[in-house]
Amino acid sequence: MDVDVHGSVAPGFEPVKDAFVRNFTELGERGAAVVVYRDGRPVVDLWGGTKDVDGGGGAWERGTAQIVRSATKGVAAAALLLLHQRGELDLDAPVGSYWPEFKARGKEGVLVRHVLAHRAGVPALDRPLTPAEAFDPDLAAAAVAAQAPFWEPGEGHGYHAHTYGWLAGELVRRVTGRSLGEFVSTEVAGPLGLGLWVGLPSAEAGRVGRLGRIEAASAPGGLRVRPKRDVAEAYADPASLTRRAFAAMTPEPDENDPAYRAASLPASNGVATADGLARFYASLIGEVDGSGRLFTPEMVELARAEASSGPDRVLIVNTRFGLGYMLHGGASPLLGAGSFGHPGRGGALGFADPESGVGFGYVTNGMNKGVTADPRAQGLVRALRKLL
Repeated sequence: MDVDVHGSVAPGFEPVKDAFVRNFTELGERGAAVVVYRDGRPVVDLWGGTKDVDGGGGAWERGTAQIVRSATKGVAAAALLLLHQRGELDLDAPVGSYWPEFKARGKEGVLVRHVLAHRAGVPALDRPLTPAEAFDPDLAAAAVAAQAPFWEPGEGHGYHAHTYGWLAGELVRRVTGRSLGEFVSTEVAGPLGLGLWVGLPSAEAGRVGRLGRIEAASAPGGLRVRPKRDVAEAYADPASLTRRAFAAMTPEPDENDPAYRAASLPASNGVATADGLARFYASLIGEVDGSGRLFTPEMVELARAEASSGPDRVLIVNTRFGLGYMLHGGASPLLGAGSFGHPGRGGALGFADPESGVGFGYVTNGMNKGVTADPRAQGLVRALRKLL
């Protein structure tokens, strides 16, 4: 696909633009943007293609935004860690000390840090929620509080695909009286000028393109990217914890529905521009445009210290997590050993790399089948890694 790519790159960062163009010409990209900050200033700011995945909606513009799916989890994690940084939330306290109803059915020992590290033991629900039920914070919180754990909390980890958002959201609500989306708007996105929302305001709806499934992208060399057999079998088995975790909201919601975008679902429906996502991560590790930084240096180290590693009971493959963030590894390659961030199922990626001073954001309207290592995002990361 031929495409006009717009924007700019700082001298020396041209290979990132080359990789971005290849995403369109070789990997089936329809509309996307990538932004990279280094030491608080943008060095890559590129966009191209169409606003809607089907070619409609006009051209993708610099301010075009998109649902970033699980990349939202990194934003949700920041809300909890900021509350901890302010002394309002103790990571080593039981979740039930803030949310008494959660202590039911053997979850008394679940700590706040277990939620962040996917060790709480409740990645699925015995009865999945419909999208309408999931949009109701009271109902969603009650469902998670009533769920018995699938393993001994704190012992091992498994990706909480949907329930992570209900857990994090209710903790923020119990501590602050506000939804997590409201907290992000007033404490993070507003002060830093970020194009980033968890619960899209109606006034911003016009800037969001339609997303959809695209043909699975090819890896370099033309090889199809296929999951390992045991992973594919787990996703196909309705009784597996893998399938049940991703089906905690059933049926799968229409992500182009304005009602879905407006809901506050901190695990899955954040909306961001590429600049909003990159600037968010840049602000975690340093000042951007003199607007201050979100995390202290000590909090950066806490966020990226390994809290879970090894076989993931939901994703099947080996994964590594800090407190709310995926860490660099085989399942989710980032820029380097010290990087921390979060991918979104199907394409989006945001992360920070303190050693190089990089904040990275990539958003797309074309969803692939992969969960953690989309070939388009990885091509951009590889190009950046070679430069640095």
